[in-house]
Amino acid sequence: MTAQDPHNTTPEPPDATDRPDVTDRPDATDAETHTAPPVTTEPAPVDDRLQDVGGAPHLMTDSAADAERRAGAGGTDRWQAAMQSIVNGSVLVTVLAVVLALVACGILIAVTDQNVRSAAGYFFARPTDTLQAIGTAVGGSYASLFQGSVINFGASSFGQAVVPLTRSIDYAVPLIAAGLGIALSFRAGLFNIGGQGQILIGAAAAAWVGFAVHLPAAIHIPLAIVAGIVGGAVWAGIVGLLKARTGANEVVLTIMLNYVALYLVSYLLRTPGLLQAPGSTNPISPATDPSAVLPSLFGPGYGIDLGFIVALIAVVVVWWLVNKSSLGFQFRTIGENPRAARVAGMSVPSLTVWVLVISGALVGIAGAYQVQGAVTTGFTSNIDAGIGFDAITVALLGRSKPWGVFWAALLFGVLKNGGYAMQAANGIPIDIVSVIQALIVLFIAAPPLVRAIFRIKQPGARRTKQNTKRKAVAA
Repeated sequence: MTAQDPHNTTPEPPDATDRPDVTDRPDATDAETHTAPPVTTEPAPVDDRLQDVGGAPHLMTDSAADAERRAGAGGTDRWQAAMQSIVNGSVLVTVLAVVLALVACGILIAVTDQNVRSAAGYFFARPTDTLQAIGTAVGGSYASLFQGSVINFGASSFGQAVVPLTRSIDYAVPLIAAGLGIALSFRAGLFNIGGQGQILIGAAAAAWVGFAVHLPAAIHIPLAIVAGIVGGAVWAGIVGLLKARTGANEVVLTIMLNYVALYLVSYLLRTPGLLQAPGSTNPISPATDPSAVLPSLFGPGYGIDLGFIVALIAVVVVWWLVNKSSLGFQFRTIGENPRAARVAGMSVPSLTVWVLVISGALVGIAGAYQVQGAVTTGFTSNIDAGIGFDAITVALLGRSKPWGVFWAALLFGVLKNGGYAMQAANGIPIDIVSVIQALIVLFIAAPPLVRAIFRIKQPGARRTKQNTKRKAVAA
């Protein structure tokens, strides 16, 4: 390039490195060609691609973008995209994981059944006896589970036939609330393992309001629920503050606070004048005042009460929070890429505190339900009934999505309620339900295994192959 005239006020053209199209000019020099960065048409990484939807940017994956483009092409492409999303998506893998868990537990039932083992002794002489014994053991067990938790076909009326389903919903209500709280923390990249402690503190707060305050039911019921929400929120907020201020690991904090809550509630239940029932030497609280008990929706013979409506409201609120609000977008952003959230000006410590506060508040609803709908005659230190840890499984099974958590909680309610019927009718230990739950988590945590067993293609495999071919042709 020629030297610049000091008296010439015309600005010099930008350097070739500032012109990305320099390689396309026929008069580009060799030096300019080597200096300019190559132009690439390869799509941006998934985490860096943003789309402006409704005034707020939303992360878009390749599959979502491709589905949107196909949906705009016509009705046929839209239905094909929907079917491909169902077949290759996580919903199918989740359903198949449940199926695999039921099959594996069926094998376990068959192996432990006395009649099957007796028939297996002469299998080569009469193999049909063994197969018949297996069918009777497995089929009878699962039939008892279904009739004891969904519909009783032997009932005399429709109302009596659906009673098992209402009982299953009763088991599912606290799992819905607690699962929503755990799922929300998962979406924000946090692991709230303190459901047990948050339920205990929420239950203690709701119980105190339930028996110490005497108000009309229209005020007493929501006040006790709010007390449970505040108790769970405060207990989880402690973890949020410690993590935001000191960077402590939330897994360790929540697990340790579980023990603190357990021994604190045990102390309160053993101390007269606090939570211990007057005149009792046992660690049990007074009975919940009738004005604070959740009323039944369809009568005393059914298990559904007002808590189910509260759980549905919680699902809708969390769905709106996660998918429609700017705060939910910030939660999802810090969960997917905290560094990008900081660059965008988001306060990650503040958002961390809010995530855990809201998460604990949702879990606290489950604690309030335990003393307002499940155990109204007084509670002990085992009032959590393992719900805090089952909620983690529900959140995983529901893929940390609000409606996914709802259906996963219903499934676990069916398993819990049907397990007792299966034990009573067939002598199958109730622990088999815990095995089913554990196997569901195992298969959910290993989606490649599920896809390999059922020969389901990995999502995006065809697109990756096409991108590889395009790169090879371009090279």
